[in-house]
Amino acid sequence: MKLLFVGTNPENTGAATHFVALAKAMAEAGHQVEGIVSCHGLMGEGMKAAHIPTHFSIFRNVYDLRGYTTVLRQLRRVSPDWLVGNFGKEYWPLIACGRATHTPVALFRHRVPRMSRLSEYCIPRLAQRFIAVSEYARGAYLRWGVPADRVFISYNPVDTRQFQPDPAQRAIVRQEFGVDDAAIVMGYAGRMHGGKGVVPLMQAVNEAMAECATLHALWVGNGPEEPALHQLAEQCGLAHRHHFTGWVSNTDRYYSAMSFLAFPSVQPETFGRVAIEAEACGIPVLGSDIGGIPETMRDQVSGYLIEPGNIAAWRQRILDLCDGERCRTMGVAARSFTVERFGNAAVARDFEELLRYGKVPVHH
Repeated sequence: MKLLFVGTNPENTGAATHFVALAKAMAEAGHQVEGIVSCHGLMGEGMKAAHIPTHFSIFRNVYDLRGYTTVLRQLRRVSPDWLVGNFGKEYWPLIACGRATHTPVALFRHRVPRMSRLSEYCIPRLAQRFIAVSEYARGAYLRWGVPADRVFISYNPVDTRQFQPDPAQRAIVRQEFGVDDAAIVMGYAGRMHGGKGVVPLMQAVNEAMAECATLHALWVGNGPEEPALHQLAEQCGLAHRHHFTGWVSNTDRYYSAMSFLAFPSVQPETFGRVAIEAEACGIPVLGSDIGGIPETMRDQVSGYLIEPGNIAAWRQRILDLCDGERCRTMGVAARSFTVERFGNAAVARDFEELLRYGKVPVHH
């Protein structure tokens, strides 16, 4: 199958990571994949690193003729079986280019905020595949009034060779932060703002630290709530057990240093990529029971689902995973679950079936 991926936003987001990961997964599965991307940002760098033939262009808006020219040129040159888009501002241009060249179009939607009435009605009906990245997101689109037979699901893939248990990396990162090999490390990875629930998480882990002397926390990322986190750690006299990386471009090296990951969002996540990345590294996850997060894990098996913002419940589950044997057992299950459900090969297989036959994968 020949696929032309188009994503010209110069951004570093989960949607951009998905774009590159899916293109890479399809190429690894033996499909002929090319991309049209911005020369700036994660997508350009990621496609180049994956050795996927890439052409640079941009759609600044729906009227940007430069984007149309590049897409139409590559459609005529490649004659792909599918044109794949990932970003809202390119929906109408890609549908127009697909119609002009008789190329079917598959469009991903990564967000649940509503589109304009015209786009909500027309885009899912004009695209041959309108794709949600979770059951949660699909449910939102159905509530918009999109017919059920027009909304498909394709989960985010994770490269389980890049994200895998790495004892050597674990030792290196822990040494960087002065964390003992026998310590228990709760990790957090992502933006630090109110919707991510980082302040209640800090309160919960501080309470857990009062009961478990070997518990540390590794905070990967930054954001407007970071100063508040430092202040809460210092107020409790626990600043030496909280370790902050600041903004980093690659989080994969830090997962192996964690004993488990906390994903404490208090606002719904459409999916939750950090959860599957951590699980691929053999790390169990404590996740908020909200939005698409429950689809990224198996409650009581690869981690625990917890009421968002419930500090007492989070404290207890943090302490539960301070049990080394329980944490290791769940970590093994997390790795197995992620390879089976979200590994590159699994997602590429399901995506190919979706494109060929319009089937939504069914998982149990």
